[in-house]
Amino acid sequence: MIRFDVDASDSSTKARSGRLALEHGVVQTPVFMAVGTQASVKTLTPEELIQAGTEMIVCNSYHLYLRPGHERIRTLGGLTRFMDWDRPILTDSGGFQIYSLAALSKVTDEGASFQSHIDGSSHAFTPEGVIGIQEALGSDVAMCLDECPPYPVTAQRAQEALARTTLWARRCREASKDGTTVFGIVQGATYPDLRRRSAAELVELDFPGYAIGGLCLGEPSDLTHELVSVVSEVLPSERPRYLMGAGYPEDIIAAVERGIDMFDCVLPTRNGRSGTAFTSTGRVVIRNARHTDDDSPLDEACDCYTCRSFSRAYLRHLFIADEALGPRLLTLHNVWFFQNLMKQIRVAIGRREFKSWSRSFLDRYREGRSPGVAGT
Repeated sequence: MIRFDVDASDSSTKARSGRLALEHGVVQTPVFMAVGTQASVKTLTPEELIQAGTEMIVCNSYHLYLRPGHERIRTLGGLTRFMDWDRPILTDSGGFQIYSLAALSKVTDEGASFQSHIDGSSHAFTPEGVIGIQEALGSDVAMCLDECPPYPVTAQRAQEALARTTLWARRCREASKDGTTVFGIVQGATYPDLRRRSAAELVELDFPGYAIGGLCLGEPSDLTHELVSVVSEVLPSERPRYLMGAGYPEDIIAAVERGIDMFDCVLPTRNGRSGTAFTSTGRVVIRNARHTDDDSPLDEACDCYTCRSFSRAYLRHLFIADEALGPRLLTLHNVWFFQNLMKQIRVAIGRREFKSWSRSFLDRYREGRSPGVAGT
């Protein structure tokens, strides 16, 4: 149910572009997947996502298991019919949610038991059960259940999580059926030797794709990039590589340079709802008073509906007046920005100009920042 072809590569880096063929369509890589945690990319319709260039989204098994229930979604035709999204969907296993709700969960080699953050009811995830949930959801790519240690963490604790992640990955591999495409998840915290070991153990299990988890959790960016390089050296070049949770343009570009093909993050939608826009000249906090009388578009280089139609002054007014349209318009722009960023990346790789393009893009992006714009 999966085919991955590399069409072009950059001679001066490990950047590559290609096509990822899945049950519900072909995705151009490198790809940024919008996050639709609860079968909805917040504030946007599927039609708007398509208009913005979105080819693939991420939904979350943990949340959909709790509400409305994976079996209900199966009965209603799977996620594609349920949310009117007839394009590829990747579902996360819920491992990160168990990590983020550590006070409500307990992890053993058998699996993870936890209390619902909604009503406090008790539940348990096993590797086999998580694969079954994702099969019921009808996802194109299902993720293994993994244990994501916090940052920072001791080497001993990271080794324990790594061993458990490999154990669970083996059980997920054995449990998958019906042509389900399952990706393994590399762990190992911030320890290069553990990252190499985790990647090697997963490669032995011969997954059709591999994700790098447990990064972008607050560690320095330079360390993130170093560890991505370490893992990419071990993972097979003919399989897609997915860096989970990477969302800042600087980090995406650095990861593409190191051979990563897939990305997802809540930054475009979360920041849009809170009033921060990503633009070709850096991030813009639209609530700032400096935009009160600014008749210019949010981004001169963007042709999304928001930038074609509205001024910064109007967008600021919407947020100050607490109008629902404001978060919608900034979210739409941000999703558009990220999809356009990936398109530019693919074009640059195809022209064997990725290194020079990335330098030019980042120079403009960084130099455009000004006081009042949140930093990375």
